[in-house]
Amino acid sequence: MNVSQVNRGQPVAVVGAGLVGAGWAIAFARAGLNVRIYDANPHTASAALPWAANQLAALHRHGLIDEAPEAVAARLTLADSLAQAIDGAAYVQESVLERVDVKRQLMLDLDELADAHVVIGSSSSGIKASDFANDLTISPRVLIAHPVNPPYLVPVVELVPSTQTSPDTIAFTERLMRGIGQSVVHVRKEIEGFVLNRLQAALLREAWALQRDGIASCEDIDKTVRDGLGWRWSFMGPFETIDLNAPGGVADYANRLGPLYHSIARSRTEDGPWDDALIARVERDRRAHLPADALAARRDWRDERLMAFAAVRAKDADNR
Repeated sequence: MNVSQVNRGQPVAVVGAGLVGAGWAIAFARAGLNVRIYDANPHTASAALPWAANQLAALHRHGLIDEAPEAVAARLTLADSLAQAIDGAAYVQESVLERVDVKRQLMLDLDELADAHVVIGSSSSGIKASDFANDLTISPRVLIAHPVNPPYLVPVVELVPSTQTSPDTIAFTERLMRGIGQSVVHVRKEIEGFVLNRLQAALLREAWALQRDGIASCEDIDKTVRDGLGWRWSFMGPFETIDLNAPGGVADYANRLGPLYHSIARSRTEDGPWDDALIARVERDRRAHLPADALAARRDWRDERLMAFAAVRAKDADNR
């Protein structure tokens, strides 16, 4: 992969070493970059490297890295402080708690410590960068770089500038992300949830409502996506899907089915938030299919399936 924009051996820094941050560390190291990892919680920090080593071994088994896993893992180091992590770094990936106050405090710390050139990407899932990164010296060099978890397996990343992000910052981050193998989505205006989570929110809203109303169980709703919609969505998006689903293409589809979708959307206008009773109901439904003590093993199963899928996608890349 071409990561020459991070030049002269400059490292990248990952701040926040939970699942998303540690996943980013793997994505950067796999592409040949040296990565410094920092987390204010020593327990979280100390768990990151062993976890990454296990994931790298699994990636190697699936043919997703050519190097020995130990060689990639050697590019990951823990930093004792934020200052040490970002010293001389070309790029910082922030993956701390999804709270405005936590992210703002980190931006204040980075504003004091960072050099005049480092670019800072935030893994924020839906909080706009303008809510926590504006009106600082570093503000032109901060943007959202929101991944899907885990970012080393699911490649899409949303780049969302704040109202003060410079064009050079967007261009640099796009080159970097493409260089490490990510699929870049440009979100051109700030909006809560960006694109990915707004699309996911629409599906989840309907899924919870269908379960609440007794229309279908969690498992049958999952089947509908897993064994139905998901088959096409694994290699094409919603617009291409409908473009191919009517003889005359997308306009023909819209004319045929637009009124149905409008009627469906209007039927859900009064839905409120998921309340405690509904959450308990869905929890019971899910636990009937997957006991709580099996969640960790099922996550490992998920990652193995994603690795197998990623290997197939890599072989098929030229056909996309």
